[in-house]
Amino acid sequence: MWFSYLFFIAVGAVTLAAAVGVVLSRVPVHSALFLLLHFAMIAALYITMDAQFLGAIQVIIYAGGIVILILFVIMLIGSQSVETTAGQRKWLPWVALTLGAILLVAMSAGLVQAFDGAAPNPAANAGGIPEVVGIELFTRYILPFEMVGVLLLVALVGALLLARRSQAEQVQQQVDAIHAAPAIATPAATHKPAGAKKATHA
Repeated sequence: MWFSYLFFIAVGAVTLAAAVGVVLSRVPVHSALFLLLHFAMIAALYITMDAQFLGAIQVIIYAGGIVILILFVIMLIGSQSVETTAGQRKWLPWVALTLGAILLVAMSAGLVQAFDGAAPNPAANAGGIPEVVGIELFTRYILPFEMVGVLLLVALVGALLLARRSQAEQVQQQVDAIHAAPAIATPAATHKPAGAKKATHA
């Protein structure tokens, strides 16, 4: 029994650490890899709660589909570090903390209402039965399901807008590279080998 508790705590800690890595990493590829680890650990948590179907869906759809889609987007826009001007907006961290607190309160209220006065039935979702999960998902939780889809779309569009460089900036970088190329090649062209100097003295 104690081993299952330790395993659950260890997997939960890795899940939280991977989620923090997704947010704090400034390299898109690293964020995608942290997200892949996060999804895999969530699948492990589902398996520990005897929901094997949900764990398999987590790996197939999220770890195998969503992360691959994000990697394709990163390949299209580049994998350089993202530099934003968010640090200049002093109000942005407070807005993020306020929205996070509202989300936490809403989730806590939903959980309290879901389990208030209702005895859990382990046999109802044993192994994550597809019929039970599908009925609950597309009847009682249809609005959160659609909101998650919108959230993923907004996150993908936001990543594109953050990492996309303007066309003028790309042209300016190409011009700077063209101007810098002769300056790099000039010392090599003007440098004469030692043998040539000896030949001239001779």
